[in-house]
Amino acid sequence: MSPEANSAPRSLAESLRMRDDASLAALLRSRPDLITPVPTDLTQLATRAGTRASVLRALERLDRFALQTAEALAVAPDPASYGTLHGLMAGDTGDPAVAAALPRAVATLREQALVWGDDDRLRLVRTAQELLAPSAQHPSPTGLGPSVQEATSGMSPGRIQEIVACAGLPSTHDSVSAVAALTGLFTDRRKMAKLLSQAPEASREVLSRLVWGPPYGQVTPDPAAHLRWLLDRGLLLPTAPGTVVLPREVALHLREGRAHREPEPRPPAVEPATTHDAQVVDATAAGQAYTALATVEELLKDWDEGGPAVLRAGGLSVRDLKRTAVALDVSEPVAAFWVELAYAAGLLASDGEADERYAATPAHDEWLELPPAERWARLAQAWLAATRTPGLIGGRDAKDRTLSALGPGLDRSAAPEVRHRVLTLLAGLPAGAAPAADAVLARLRWERPLRGPRPDGEEDLRSRLARWTLAEAELLGVTGRGALSAHGRALLGGTAPGQPAGGARSAGPGDKLPVHHRPAAPAEPPTAAEQAVAAGAAARLLAPLLPEPLDHVLLQADLTAVAPGPLRRPLAETLGVLADVESKGGATVYRFTPASVRRALDAGRAAADLHAFLTAHSRTPVPQPLAYLIDDVARRHGHLRVGAASAYVRCDDDALLNEILADKRSAALRLRRLAPTVLATQADPATLLEGLRAMGYAPAAESAEGDVLIARAHAHRTPPRTAPEPVPDGPPPPDATLLSAAIRAIRAGDLAATAPRKATGAAPARGELPRTGSAETLATVQAAVLTGEALWIGYVNAEGSASQRVIAPIRVEGGFVTAYDHTADEVRTYPLHRITGVAELEE
Repeated sequence: MSPEANSAPRSLAESLRMRDDASLAALLRSRPDLITPVPTDLTQLATRAGTRASVLRALERLDRFALQTAEALAVAPDPASYGTLHGLMAGDTGDPAVAAALPRAVATLREQALVWGDDDRLRLVRTAQELLAPSAQHPSPTGLGPSVQEATSGMSPGRIQEIVACAGLPSTHDSVSAVAALTGLFTDRRKMAKLLSQAPEASREVLSRLVWGPPYGQVTPDPAAHLRWLLDRGLLLPTAPGTVVLPREVALHLREGRAHREPEPRPPAVEPATTHDAQVVDATAAGQAYTALATVEELLKDWDEGGPAVLRAGGLSVRDLKRTAVALDVSEPVAAFWVELAYAAGLLASDGEADERYAATPAHDEWLELPPAERWARLAQAWLAATRTPGLIGGRDAKDRTLSALGPGLDRSAAPEVRHRVLTLLAGLPAGAAPAADAVLARLRWERPLRGPRPDGEEDLRSRLARWTLAEAELLGVTGRGALSAHGRALLGGTAPGQPAGGARSAGPGDKLPVHHRPAAPAEPPTAAEQAVAAGAAARLLAPLLPEPLDHVLLQADLTAVAPGPLRRPLAETLGVLADVESKGGATVYRFTPASVRRALDAGRAAADLHAFLTAHSRTPVPQPLAYLIDDVARRHGHLRVGAASAYVRCDDDALLNEILADKRSAALRLRRLAPTVLATQADPATLLEGLRAMGYAPAAESAEGDVLIARAHAHRTPPRTAPEPVPDGPPPPDATLLSAAIRAIRAGDLAATAPRKATGAAPARGELPRTGSAETLATVQAAVLTGEALWIGYVNAEGSASQRVIAPIRVEGGFVTAYDHTADEVRTYPLHRITGVAELEE
């Protein structure tokens, strides 16, 4: 044990140096920005941990009570004892809940390297102190103002002595001792109570208005008598012309020592608001899951031949989103959710053509081949991990541009973490229990208070993400009736019903904590293998709850067919060509029309095929009107043939051609007779086909060889596309392998930087590389080979990165030194010309 380890740390770097590997790993896991890139030693790690950006990120991840503790330290003397901090948090009267939770909060701040020092000398890192300490420009959430020393820093010595005398204190020989005497008066509860008992009622009323903040007030050049009484005794101190402030020590006396009006040591409870039978919840969620699959399939089927065009700035136009919402029979925000979900799952993308459009990807065809439960698990996993946020669609970005579906600017890196946290809170309730949305939001605001409500009163992003999560989970079938389903619970990794949704155990004060007293480390993100296992478990639980696909329909005499449940894919696809969907729901109603029957004939089906299809898949006899409809359309189908002249019509029945020419509706087609059985037009074949069909005929297109063309829908697919990558919220948390390697490298670098070296005439300062000439470097290394001693070297690699290393040279030859590198814990070879200098280590 080094002597340093037995003494109190004098800096954050020394405090980190006293930690064990488990404690360093907890720090790096909770603040991954500190190892991007890996620091060379613990001094550099401490420096990086004190930068403004890193401290802000760490403060944002504190819960409300840990943040309140840090805010109390920011207004406490520096350094402060644990007892002083306890007094600021619990007050003079004490609070058992605060006393029980305070050790955990201090341990959290220590683990995050925001606080260092022993219990009698707790210090907030300088940057956190600057961010949280009260000032006129940035008021503290505590509502406290500056201390007496800070408020009187620009006051004349004579005025300070006048205040001291008026407060009943003996005069002093200088301002420093006068301010100290005044501070002592204000922090003495008995003396302050006696002083305030002499105050006029109006003066006490002023103090009561300022005590909980803001501590600043306005006064006239000639203040009233009750204000003058406060100013004369230093109970109010001027900070600027016309502005006064309540000193911190006075406010703390009036507050009975509490830094916060309402400390919140315990998180708000998430209690069940309603309770349903677990089977009902699972069945409801499974029904929503089936609807989700059907909706995504319908969306991609609607875009199968090429979807809407991509806007120049990227994304889907408002008109196309409205059209999609009408096609899916949902509202526009819900349609935007389904579109974004399919995009996040990699099922649709832009095709990259000159006239760029959205279309299904090849992954969509593979997805369709999966069992329904596995398809749902793919969608649910994509939703959980996606940073794209459909709820923002229709809003405005920072440049006041409208945010469009599938467009840029929708990524919010906090979305996956909020979704997981909301579902984890639901998983902590008994099976079938649904909480109130406000209770979930209150819990989230306690866990991340710095990301709370905005100054303009608008709800913060984190709360909006939570609301959207609750709504989207219900749409997707992760929850049912507001409660987490069994398959939704499995998707999270199988948290048992009623199990607490996380939290830290109590920890005692002290820089070195026993393992069982350390706060619980943040959960590491699940690996791909763990996600696959969770998805498989969710699919297995969902599969028995989904309705079995049917192989039959019920034909009715009014030219409709009723599908009493989901249909098998071949049946659904064929029926979708032969009939039009009239209504959806628990049962889908299809209607047969001449146009729909002609569509089936155009797709290459014969009348006999259609009769056989309906007979095979109907539980009821084929109604006579439907049989007549099919036969009638088939009899007329293809009687007229349309080809390219620009376009022509030919028919063996010249009387039928005479009828067409005589029809006034054909005037727009500008038909002329070329032969008794042939008509020609300047219109293209597609226009001619459409025009004749609008007149009630059933023409068929033919090829140049005279064969009937079969019109099948040509599915349009994008080139292979990968699903969009989530945008991370800062560097990703390091895995165990990276943590272990990083800690070894930091320890080794610190060993090299702090290794005691023999005194020389020009020893480099700590952190600087040693500098010696080439001849001296070579001679020192050769001597170390003979004596077996270790050396401290400075080394610059091929990329220009400088580092310090401790090596034990083995041999020197050909301009290279081969040595055992204590820093890397392996034998390495170094070019001598890249060694900046060497120094011998002490015995």
